[in-house]
Amino acid sequence: MKNNDWKSRLNIVYSTNPDFRYEEEEKEEVATPEKRQQKLRVSIEKKGRGGKTVTVVSGFTGSEDNLKELGKLLKTKCGVGGSVKDGDILIQGEFRQRIIDLLKEEGYSQTK
Repeated sequence: MKNNDWKSRLNIVYSTNPDFRYEEEEKEEVATPEKRQQKLRVSIEKKGRGGKTVTVVSGFTGSEDNLKELGKLLKTKCGVGGSVKDGDILIQGEFRQRIIDLLKEEGYSQTK
């Protein structure tokens, strides 16, 4: 079966060459260091968010899946919504101290 997924070819210009093959760049998986080696920073932001307060967890190094998993854990434990964007975890509301405590319980000892 031919791989005919158009979403993987979005930003590629059309070619009339019948032998042309779409080449996709392989993304290298970044190895996630141990939890105690992660230097996470927790901050509160209001700018550019329509006056809404957001708690931002930044500094995570590792794979996107592990980042999303940590974001899901924090959102569940805080009982609020949020998202993972550009390597940062955004949690709706002011939960700075609670998130720091949760991260330290999970083994992220270098959290500020």
